[in-house]
Amino acid sequence: MSEPDLNLLIALDALLTEASVAGAARRLGLSASAVSRTLTRLRMATGDPLLVRAGRRMVLTPCAQALSERTKNIVHDARSLLRPSSSEPDIATLKRTFTIRANDGFVEILGAALIEAVTSAAPFVRLRFAPKAEKSPLPLRDGSADLEIGVVSEMGPEVRVQALFRDRFVGVVRKGHPLAAMAEISAERYAACGHVVTSRRGRSTGPVDDALAAMGLTRNIVAIVPSFPAALAIARSSDLAALVPASFLSAAKEHPQDGPMAATYVFELPVNTAPITISQMWHPRLERDAAHRWLREQVRTVCQTALGLDANCS
Repeated sequence: MSEPDLNLLIALDALLTEASVAGAARRLGLSASAVSRTLTRLRMATGDPLLVRAGRRMVLTPCAQALSERTKNIVHDARSLLRPSSSEPDIATLKRTFTIRANDGFVEILGAALIEAVTSAAPFVRLRFAPKAEKSPLPLRDGSADLEIGVVSEMGPEVRVQALFRDRFVGVVRKGHPLAAMAEISAERYAACGHVVTSRRGRSTGPVDDALAAMGLTRNIVAIVPSFPAALAIARSSDLAALVPASFLSAAKEHPQDGPMAATYVFELPVNTAPITISQMWHPRLERDAAHRWLREQVRTVCQTALGLDANCS
């Protein structure tokens, strides 16, 4: 048997990533006709069409979808194998863009500190913060994200996880709100007031509601917003109570006179809820990438330094 042409793997990765002959040609720096001929060879080698016409575009066949992640990992490993090895990257000259999926709260609290920590050591590194429209391992798997930060859920079993800190929810109302005048806030009074809740998916209930339900109580939910900054802004300007992670408020306390906390009252919840663990997650193909390992160290250090929460959770 003749040996397969391993150069086809590079083209296969480009074709499966772009789902387009023209897009793969641009990625590879080749002509569309050359990539089209390569696609013909790949179809013969795999015994599958790989890309099929669907209207005015092309889509992956089920076989191609199954091959996509394996191909990307193999190509990544091959490229890493053929690059000069180095135990530590030359951070001062590193030129790279890292994409981090994180919610608005993390970016608002720690974005500036992380950017400063990274760019002061690596001036040619760029951080791209991408929104988390939904919790999914796909951006890590397909390489569109290098790192994801948040609560671990619905991630693939292969995804690597490192805990950053433990957090908890607290209540927030405007100063002058009836709850702010109470020495002790009961679960009944808390549930009875109007609430603004945070959910990217539009869900109105969570662990706090489960704890209240066990006491026969239900929150009066008036509004649902997609982010904690939005919930806090509404609580400051209305009679609604917001539920916000304690970490989100820690940075705001640095400017109590003119910051977002100047007009707010923070209180402990009258029900017990489990703490939440914020982690950073990445795909195993980046496990030994020296530059990516350095980035993970920066994220962990910034979280420990800036928040003063329980950063030693596991």
